[in-house]
Amino acid sequence: MANPVREFLGGVGALLRGFTLLLRKPRLFLLGALPALITSLLFLALFVLLVVNLTDLADWATPFADGWDPVWRGLLRGAVSVGLLAGSLLLMVVAFTTVTLTLGGPIYDKVTELVEKELGDDPGELDESLMTSMWRAVRQSLAVVAVSLLVTVFVFAIGFIPLVGQVAGPALAAVLGGWLLAVELLASAFDRRRLTTIRERRRYMGTRRARVLGYAVPTYFLLAIPFVAIVVFPAATAGAVILARDLVPAAPHRTDPAGPPPGPGAPGGPFPDGRHQA
Repeated sequence: MANPVREFLGGVGALLRGFTLLLRKPRLFLLGALPALITSLLFLALFVLLVVNLTDLADWATPFADGWDPVWRGLLRGAVSVGLLAGSLLLMVVAFTTVTLTLGGPIYDKVTELVEKELGDDPGELDESLMTSMWRAVRQSLAVVAVSLLVTVFVFAIGFIPLVGQVAGPALAAVLGGWLLAVELLASAFDRRRLTTIRERRRYMGTRRARVLGYAVPTYFLLAIPFVAIVVFPAATAGAVILARDLVPAAPHRTDPAGPPPGPGAPGGPFPDGRHQA
């Protein structure tokens, strides 16, 4: 069984290697930062608007506490504020990733291609029409954002737990938000490996959860910092390719041209004994 700490650090290393690889290509790095800059300006304005109105939103959400003792009212509304902030931040980071990938799709596909060729054994582009690829990407991104909405509600609810909620809410937001972030960022590299569904991504991610979180959690925190995200996003895209190579040891090949590619545990997958993963 792999050491969880070593696996987590391996995920961090994938992100750092993404920085190293792209710093060798400054023009592509700057080009990849442009969509992130546009999206950052939009989401920064939304975040400032949220922070400015956070107290009013907490008051609006808890009218029943108006007659409470000031100490208890303050504790409740403080918990609501933390829950709102953590949940909204999670939603914004995931939505930021979705919008940025949509705006800069061709650029980030080029980043993926560059890293694949730099590391060797490039599986090549998916043989698929542009419209089919775009429609699938939009559909999957909307599904990820919908799940992030549910997670946001969960994180908000956790914030109501006195004392524990103030710590557990942001921590859960980072772990769950980071996981959803990885689902989005791994899409391009997985597509090149003929693994085109979210289910397939999640299946491979589940085989090495600690490594995925080692990549995803720091990326989540860095993308949550205004304007730092501009520099981090192209590097995170490159790091996702490195992570995908760790998760999928060899690009799987279709045993049946009309059938889906093998997943972990399937014949032709990374496990030679053909055992199935839950």
